[in-house]
Amino acid sequence: MANETLLGNALSDEVTREKTQLATKFGLQLGGSLALSVHGDPCYVRAACEASLKRLQVDCIDLYYQHRVDPNVPNEEAVGELKKLVEEGKIKYVGLSEASASTIRRAHAVNPITAVQLEWSLWTRDVEEEIVPTCRELGIGIVAYSPLGRGFFSSGVKLMETLSDDDSRKFMPRFEGENMEHNQWVFEKVNEIARRKGCTASQLALAWVHHQGTDVCPIPGTTKIENLEQNIGALSVKLTHEEMSELESLASEDNVKGDRYRTDHLSITWKELGIGIVAYSPLGRGFFSSGAKLMETLSHDDARKFMPRFQGENMEHNERVFEKVNEIARRKGCTASQLALAWVHHQGTDVCPIPGTTKIENLEQNIGALSVKLAHEEMSEHESLASEDNVKEVYRNSTLVFLEISLISMNE
Repeated sequence: MANETLLGNALSDEVTREKTQLATKFGLQLGGSLALSVHGDPCYVRAACEASLKRLQVDCIDLYYQHRVDPNVPNEEAVGELKKLVEEGKIKYVGLSEASASTIRRAHAVNPITAVQLEWSLWTRDVEEEIVPTCRELGIGIVAYSPLGRGFFSSGVKLMETLSDDDSRKFMPRFEGENMEHNQWVFEKVNEIARRKGCTASQLALAWVHHQGTDVCPIPGTTKIENLEQNIGALSVKLTHEEMSELESLASEDNVKGDRYRTDHLSITWKELGIGIVAYSPLGRGFFSSGAKLMETLSHDDARKFMPRFQGENMEHNERVFEKVNEIARRKGCTASQLALAWVHHQGTDVCPIPGTTKIENLEQNIGALSVKLAHEEMSEHESLASEDNVKEVYRNSTLVFLEISLISMNE
């Protein structure tokens, strides 16, 4: 959002705007606890576009990407709304990011997809099997992000010395421990070839992406002018077919250790590593305060209105969970919200729930939850009532420090 505001100020004069092709994204929303959620329902698509237009101070966005595909909403619905925005002149072209081949096909059938953004670099080439051929068959441009392997091909293992403590790369398997030590060999071999070519390893890696075809546009990110100049220099690096093959064999799947992202749930390591757990939304984002009545109090742009479990039939179904929890709360002589919060408190002394509120009465109720004692049988009863099978359209999120734990978010 801040980037859009910054761009809006830079593009405020008409001449600059006419010379600029403007692309932005929607679909990821940052919560108050720094957790990202994915949204793709039509109402959100339109609201996000209107907000971007306002921040950018423009009447039309040239290329509007769906940042991530919402697994809870048929993608045809999201693209259908994008098609309406095209027809209204609010966007010119539609793009997707990190979408599967089948999703790309379905979306393209609703409205022409102009570009697909995906991770493609010397050591990330899984997209070559299905996604790239699909894009080429349909005439869709390919925007390759992280073409330098998230900075790996700039300096190899030395990159780790420059990363801040909270840099996400520190938690990606291929950047960790033995994997990184092994992968350093790949960097050194690429660097050897770069020296022969009279360029840097990063220029060579970027040139490899440029050589994938005229329909491929790599977007290496940088905040430094010297790196920008090096990236421009990569356009002058010419590679023969043999050199392309040599690079690909060095950085093949067999030679690179570690996945792009973690595939396991980080939560299984909390206790063994002695990490404290800060549980946000312990009241199910307010659901256990008043159930379906909560919806009457929400502003029109409240993010919860776009979350599947708070919508239509899902909320009607989930209201039964609230009513059952409320029944038990009455037996215990407390409120449903106190009971739900007590359940989180009972998860262990290493768990600290952080229920958000702006009202003193709610704060006092939350403090009162500390006095609610639950037996093992009562804990089990609550969990069976609000199990994943009983809650419709579960919305999941986890971060490295904060995670959502509540009676209706027990997947962690």
